[in-house]
Amino acid sequence: MGGDAAGPVPTDQHDFALWEKRVDALMILGAARGHFTVDGLRRALEDMGEQAFEDMSYYERWIASINQNLIEAGVYSLEELGSKMEEVRTRGETYGAAQDV
Repeated sequence: MGGDAAGPVPTDQHDFALWEKRVDALMILGAARGHFTVDGLRRALEDMGEQAFEDMSYYERWIASINQNLIEAGVYSLEELGSKMEEVRTRGETYGAAQDV
């Protein structure tokens, strides 16, 4: 972080989870629609602080940054996000459970 010694960089590849691919898609679509810039995304990442880099995965940090930028851009409000999250939560923990609703 910020030039601190971080140890070796893992170079092994992994298969991306569906949600990670969706984060990439959201980043591309949101930028293309002018909702945020790379600089805005980076600012939100840096505002998270060092602990976020310890506790969150790469894609968890990026979705948090995208979310912060979309809220700041007025795409949706915190209240709308909370309501939608509650709606999704009631569907169940898995995709299969969501199909039963």
